[in-house]
Amino acid sequence: MEKQTLKLSQPFLDEIGFHPCACKPNLNLEGLCYEPPEELGEGYYWYYEKEGMFTVGVIDLRLKEDKLVEYQQQPFISINYYYTVSAEELAPYKRINANCIRGHVSNGELFRARYHKNVPMHGIDLMLMPGYYHDYLEQKYPGEFPDPQAAFRSIDGVTDFPELVLLMRQIQTFQGTGISAHLFYESKVSEALSLIIEKTKQDTGFIPSGELSKEDLMNLDAVKSYIEDHFAFDIRTDQLTKIACMGQTKLRYSFKKLYGYTITEYIQNKRIAHAEYMLVATDFPVRQIAEAVGYHHPGRFSGLFQRTTGLFPDEYRRLMQQKE
Repeated sequence: MEKQTLKLSQPFLDEIGFHPCACKPNLNLEGLCYEPPEELGEGYYWYYEKEGMFTVGVIDLRLKEDKLVEYQQQPFISINYYYTVSAEELAPYKRINANCIRGHVSNGELFRARYHKNVPMHGIDLMLMPGYYHDYLEQKYPGEFPDPQAAFRSIDGVTDFPELVLLMRQIQTFQGTGISAHLFYESKVSEALSLIIEKTKQDTGFIPSGELSKEDLMNLDAVKSYIEDHFAFDIRTDQLTKIACMGQTKLRYSFKKLYGYTITEYIQNKRIAHAEYMLVATDFPVRQIAEAVGYHHPGRFSGLFQRTTGLFPDEYRRLMQQKE
């Protein structure tokens, strides 16, 4: 049977300049493999697609230069998991972190992201098209299927989801072909969706009545600005509740809803981003950088840095300072 042309990820591949290549020995022969132009980097993007339904992909890429990627997305929902990465989305701004589940919802918006050179990008993604999460599931389970976009947004940034991480690793290493491959990938998509729905049921956060008011939005922006100016200091919750003029529960929920991060995650991301800059732009020892961004224990800083990027600080510095 002739393999289908990739439709969902083609704009991304075209933007980076990927071209078809022979399937790598560690990848499933039922999929198709693309690689970047030699002057841009090395590695591959592999995918298996059930046309009009879903795509599973594996990325192993190392860029020789920073790359700004911009393209018009199609409607889809996705999850991905990176082992190592150094990148950020730009519209709106959001770090792309390693070692967490990333939930993404596209309604056809423009996608803009910057991927950094030298740091390997290793990950797995699973993308569902409307033909699957609307048409197919609604027909199979009429009136029972919950809002898939809300479910995928709810797991964005989750770090304690070992069942889903294991499933994605199984997708990465599966070598079966023919009907066994088709059944395997279809079953894993269904299993992933089942795990996500069940995880969403367990999320019982505070739900405010109605939308956030203009005053709430202004106060939350003040909280964000305060964090950006004081991320290296000890920021206490009672300070933030006074700035926000709201209780702790509402503040936690509203901040996450508006910015896509918990307050703790936002502070940590600001600290790690500044540490990345200092590791590249200065020769300060890791201990001194840890203190400069707000961590008094270098071991804790190194652990958080590795959890965020997939690399320890010394590894990150070495890779980023490599000359091509």
